[in-house]
Amino acid sequence: MSINTSEQLSLIQKGSYRMKRFWFLGLMSATVALLSLACGGGDDGGSTASSGASGDVVIDGSSTVLPISEAVAEEFQFVEPDVNVSVGVSGTGGGFQKFCSDETDISDASRPIKDSERAACAAAGIEFIELRVGLDGLAVVTSAETDFLPDGITIEQLRTIFEPAAEDTITHWNQVDASWPDEEIEIFAPDTDSGTFDFFTDEVVGEEGISRADYTASTDDNVLVLGIADSAGTLGYFGYAYYSENSDRLQVLAVDGVTPTEETVSDGSYPLARPLFIYVKLSSLQEKPQVQEFVRFYLSDEAAPLVSEVGYTAISQAELDASRAALEAAIGG
Repeated sequence: MSINTSEQLSLIQKGSYRMKRFWFLGLMSATVALLSLACGGGDDGGSTASSGASGDVVIDGSSTVLPISEAVAEEFQFVEPDVNVSVGVSGTGGGFQKFCSDETDISDASRPIKDSERAACAAAGIEFIELRVGLDGLAVVTSAETDFLPDGITIEQLRTIFEPAAEDTITHWNQVDASWPDEEIEIFAPDTDSGTFDFFTDEVVGEEGISRADYTASTDDNVLVLGIADSAGTLGYFGYAYYSENSDRLQVLAVDGVTPTEETVSDGSYPLARPLFIYVKLSSLQEKPQVQEFVRFYLSDEAAPLVSEVGYTAISQAELDASRAALEAAIGG
């Protein structure tokens, strides 16, 4: 696969547009905050008033949760300009490795922590809390140029393509469905460090971590976007936000007749709907005021709309309230 300069520029421009948008939203939030302070206002969902915190907040992990954490970090800078928030991406598995090695304060995750990861954290003396921050309808996508999948794809067909037995065997679309063309299936999908890979293989193949390996794999979903958009007959999957940002060059496929939307993800009717999490180290929460304020902001009324802004589905108000209560209890020890 080759990625030309114009494609790279297009992706950069998309990112720049989003950043400008969040700068505008952040400016508006800061303005509202100043007006609120002047009038003595406030609310129970968190205030945009600065606490005077300073220092670093280090985040790593899921590429799926990355857009949410990036957006929250950008907005947070307007409230706490002396706090430096760094958001890395090494996949959910890679993020937990860093988290349990005491390298990060927060781990973004597109799946719940595994027992083995929990044990690694326990062995290192690292305690944490789990906070659900959004919902994702994992997007199964192809190029906008692909014209033979108007009805989408089924879980059974996806299993035929992705199961280990398909490696070097199921290489053309007509091997999956005789009505599809005799064209090569070019697959671009997350690598084995990705929580998206774990979730997809569990839901589609039937066993977590089990998949064919003869495809282009990457932790960087932007690389997958470019590969899938490059030509007709491609196939891949990643968090819905990456489809949303590139809907002009990709098409999302209905799965078992259901297309991912706010409604189908929220009510669970979309087969590949899943929760998104952040895991926060208790010692960071209790000893670093900047981490306290950042996570409070992450769950605030000001930040909650960002989940939808970047292409995901917000959790319910009841879940948000429960997360806020759990956070304050953890901070209080």
